Amino acid sequence: MLEAKRLAGELGAVYVPRRRLCELNVDFYYVVEKGRLSIKWKGGEFFFHPSTAILRMRNIKAGQRDYLIETLQPEGNEVVLDTTFGLGSEAILMAAFLPEGKVVGLEASLHVYTIVKYGLERFQTDIEWLREAIKKIELLHANFKEFVREASDNYYDVVYCDPMFENPVYESSAMNPLRPFAVYDTVTEEDVKEMLRVAKKKVIIKTHVKDSLLSRIRVDELKGAKKSGVVYGVIHKR
Repeated sequence: MLEAKRLAGELGAVYVPRRRLCELNVDFYYVVEKGRLSIKWKGGEFFFHPSTAILRMRNIKAGQRDYLIETLQPEGNEVVLDTTFGLGSEAILMAAFLPEGKVVGLEASLHVYTIVKYGLERFQTDIEWLREAIKKIELLHANFKEFVREASDNYYDVVYCDPMFENPVYESSAMNPLRPFAVYDTVTEEDVKEMLRVAKKKVIIKTHVKDSLLSRIRVDELKGAKKSGVVYGVIHKR
């Protein structure tokens, strides 16, 4: 109860005891339970869990390719700016390959930021690589368009951007609960120019082959899976 009241104060929201939930007439509400913070609505729930990162690391250890890590080409000491953090699965995966580096994540949606920040700070796991990766993540509530324009030249080694797809892959169940709360900012040529300015090495942009991004943004290198249509475009700093 005390934790729920504290969070309500931070969010400028109203605290309501669980027994009075039936009285609510709202689109969604936050729930604090069992050390977890979630958002619930009729027929749905959104909470933090790094399930996709765990699956992808398992596949990597089994010898499978991961196109994000291939495009990142980590040396291990990079500072990566993840401009569209979301649930953080890709940031966690990148952080696992940065033993001497870190990932600075930006999340524009206050609701997504609140849930994921709470989850990152309290997530308990016996998986050592996951526990260490989470420690290497710094999450900020910020819009990437404003943030990169205020950042210094060459401040980050790599800038990563994963905007919401124009053609969503609805089979990606981990992303579906996030969609109602996400910020759907379009990445422009000017945005990429600013990302390149603050990057020392390169910019990596994730998109879908059916989206318009690749027709608007020129990339130097493209990696991805034909089956899913999900690709990573790399723009090298010159």
